[in-house]
Amino acid sequence: MKIQNKHLGISATLAGGCLWGLSGTCGQFLFTCKGACADWLVPLRLVSAGVLLTVFYALRRPDLNVRILKNKKEILTLLLYGILGLMLCQYSYFKAIEYSNAGTATVLQYLSPVLIMAVMCLWERRLPRLVDCAAVFLALAGVYLLATGGVPEQLVISGGALLWGIFSAFTVVAYTLIPRGLMRIYPTPYLLGWAMLIGGITLSLLRKPWQYHPRMDGETVLCLAVIVLLGTVASFSLYMWGVMQIGPEKASLYACVEPVSAALFSALWLGEQFTKMDLAGFACILSTLFLITLWGKGSRKKI
Repeated sequence: MKIQNKHLGISATLAGGCLWGLSGTCGQFLFTCKGACADWLVPLRLVSAGVLLTVFYALRRPDLNVRILKNKKEILTLLLYGILGLMLCQYSYFKAIEYSNAGTATVLQYLSPVLIMAVMCLWERRLPRLVDCAAVFLALAGVYLLATGGVPEQLVISGGALLWGIFSAFTVVAYTLIPRGLMRIYPTPYLLGWAMLIGGITLSLLRKPWQYHPRMDGETVLCLAVIVLLGTVASFSLYMWGVMQIGPEKASLYACVEPVSAALFSALWLGEQFTKMDLAGFACILSTLFLITLWGKGSRKKI
């Protein structure tokens, strides 16, 4: 039974990662073919998915809302999680897609494990190990290859794509670290629902998505349904169930299928072409996660 659960956990994690990749590609399709933009798509995605999750937990666990409303510190943390974490993370990610493509944007966002490692070393006053330094080197090499194609004098992706992609990696750090205390108390999907709703409402007030009018047809509605239902609610549920079955470290490795699937969906569906240097950059950045997860758990000397 344990072996069966392990296999099911691996399958669920892989499925969640693939759905995340599909979601990014659907966003790219809406940007390139339907006249949509991140200022319209991201608020709609966050509010829609946030409503679904908060209503679900309001019906299933109404005690959670009563509990969190009694604690001002927890409310403040939830607000920071929704705005500085989830809102900025999703907005910068889809802006990077808008400037480039789903594969490149997703890979750039996967710089986040290296940034989290660096933040934790500073926070815990620890010296990085050799494997951590190697991860940083590979991450920088990957960004260099994606940005220049191996030729220092040229920039092969737009400055907007590079800046938004790297910024999205920094926002993942906030998205990961801000709610750690709350996640020890409340179910993660419950927190995610409220964070999405808070972030979506805030972004709607800032970017005014009702001012944009992309072409609305069956394909647009279908892509929106995939992004909200499969790329948000289902993907996160599958991934979290996989984490419970196989553990967070193994799950994070299997989640590497997300940028791979995003690149494949972009190539097969939208005809996106990736050069050898692009693929080498992808490999460098994704290898950092393997280094940090598999060999980066040993003790570090404190400063």
